[in-house]
Amino acid sequence: MRILLFGFFALCAWSALATYLYVCKIKELCDEPLTAQISEVKQSNVRVADTIRKPVVQEQAVIPKNLVIYFAFDKSNFNSNSEADKYFDESNKYLNQNSHTKLTITGHTDAIGTDEYNQALGFRRALSMQRYFESKGILANKIVMESKGKKEPVDDNTTTAGRANNRRTVITIKK
Repeated sequence: MRILLFGFFALCAWSALATYLYVCKIKELCDEPLTAQISEVKQSNVRVADTIRKPVVQEQAVIPKNLVIYFAFDKSNFNSNSEADKYFDESNKYLNQNSHTKLTITGHTDAIGTDEYNQALGFRRALSMQRYFESKGILANKIVMESKGKKEPVDDNTTTAGRANNRRTVITIKK
């Protein structure tokens, strides 16, 4: 009888351990964050004194529109401007509230020059924007860089104005 009881307890312990290992360690389902959607805030739950210093309910950030920065011919240096600073504030707020999102920086060039040179120039333009966003406080692991070179023009490369429109970086937020 003792052997049967011991075997039963050993089987139960083994089953519990195997289930834990499979569910928590292999499938990684134990540490999923729980999300709750609040449909309504009752007036009785709001404390008036706190709303003066900080909001009771955190406002959900809106994903900012794409930012396009234009560059001079054969240049990759970027100087901060108010448009980029505003985009940084909006994107930083959104990135902080949405941990799985990334800031994607894509460098582009006009059609003058070789494919290899334009690919490298597009990357240098994206790199200068990455340095700007990192200097303002966005973590490097939240930034993805790429270069399209002259492969994706938005305007005609046979005119001066068209080539100027193609020398750019496009900054987007992707989930």
